[in-house]
Order: sequence, then structure tokens, then C-alpha cells
Amino acid sequence: MENIDRALEEGRMIAEELLKKAPLYFRDLAPSDIPEGISGVYAIFDEDHNETLYVGRTKNLRRRLYTNHLHGPRANARLKKYLMDDNAHPDIVNMAKAKQYLKDHCYVKYIIEEDTSRRGRIEGLLSYLLNVRYIHEEH
Repeated sequence: MENIDRALEEGRMIAEELLKKAPLYFRDLAPSDIPEGISGVYAIFDEDHNETLYVGRTKNLRRRLYTNHLHGPRANARLKKYLMDDNAHPDIVNMAKAKQYLKDHCYVKYIIEEDTSRRGRIEGLLSYLLNVRYIHEEH
């Protein structure tokens, strides 16, 4: 139980650290807003609904956030696919509308984490603690 309590406390502290970060709004996002070559865990929030839409991890935050999520095709932009498939958003019928939704309603916060296995654990903890709306399908 002590290990679990320690892990939960660490998860809570990491979530608090993430939530204190300044938001990066997709409408204003430029590649230079994210340092080159950093790894980490990120959360994408819907500011209108005060909801965590997505939590992810990556070896390259700049590429994942700017290139994949904002400008990427359906194969690389999982969140845009989720938005298109969500019955709560019947007006999001294509990638362009999903991209516009991100720009109009969403922001991201991230923490830097270089260790691969720790990134995975943090992603899982944040997904739970932030009650993420869209989560990866199990394979």
C-alpha cells in the first residue's frame, strides 16, 4: 500500500504541475513556442467545456503538437479523428473542421519528461486523474 500511496501522491503532484503551466492555444501555436527536441507528456483541453480531451506522450513535443495534432492527416492526428467520430460534435465532419475546432476551442499544456517508461506511467496517471474524454483504444 505504501508504494501505491507514494505513486498516487506523485501523480497528484505531476497533475498539479501540469495544470499550473501557461496554456498554449492552438489558434496562436507556432513551432517556436515549443522547444526543439524535448520529450514529454501533454494534455489537450477544451476551454469551452472545461474538459480534458486528450493526454499523450511523445519523444518530440514540437512535432507531435504542431505537426501531428494541428496540421497532421487523419493517420497522424488521433484527436481530430476522435472529434470527427464523436456524436457530441455532429458539425465536425472532416479534418478541416476538426482542425478549426482545435484552433477555436482548445489549448495544450505539457511537462518535460525524458525517461520513456516514466512518460508512459505519467500518461496513464494523468489520463485517469484528469478524466480524459478520448483515450486510446486497447489493442
